[in-house]
Amino acid sequence: MSIAIRDVREHELDSVLALNNAAGPAILPLDAARLRLLFDSAEYFRVAVRDDAIAGFLIGLGSHAHHDSSNFAWFHQRYPDFFYIDRVAVASRRRGGGVGRALYADVQSYAELRYPHMACEVFLQPGTDHALLFHGSFGFREVGQHVMPLYDVRAAMLMKSLCSYPWVRDTYGDALPDEAWLLHPRPVRAAQRPTGTCA
Repeated sequence: MSIAIRDVREHELDSVLALNNAAGPAILPLDAARLRLLFDSAEYFRVAVRDDAIAGFLIGLGSHAHHDSSNFAWFHQRYPDFFYIDRVAVASRRRGGGVGRALYADVQSYAELRYPHMACEVFLQPGTDHALLFHGSFGFREVGQHVMPLYDVRAAMLMKSLCSYPWVRDTYGDALPDEAWLLHPRPVRAAQRPTGTCA
């Protein structure tokens, strides 16, 4: 069965919350209020659907978002313009079946038209080696480490240059063509991504 990637729907938030909180040590738990905040503010919040069920999700924000994550702040202090993968999870029964790769291919196709870099982190603790390998296979490289003060968890801070971005920016500036496949996956408020900020 094929994998479909689409925007999350509001009535699916309970399913996303359950998936997040069952994902294990590679992702921090969420509560409903925090997930709702991400639903209202994230620039990118999409799900992978397989066999009519949510098989995974990915949430991302641009570097100009108001986001209180200490990992996001770490990147923000060091890089002027990037797209940040806040969290991604795949249902345990779907791991190894291409769901994560489909989500990352989709988010990269979105981010590379709008940002020069993509950033994320992987927790450095037992059971997360597969996550480092997965990200390395997508071209992410460690640019530092950060200990999250509220959780006392050390994370490898990963960054990937998006090689299509310079050409897109030089050719189109901040006005991408009016093509259906380029449409923003979710409505973005002006405060999230002001125009004219590409560096």
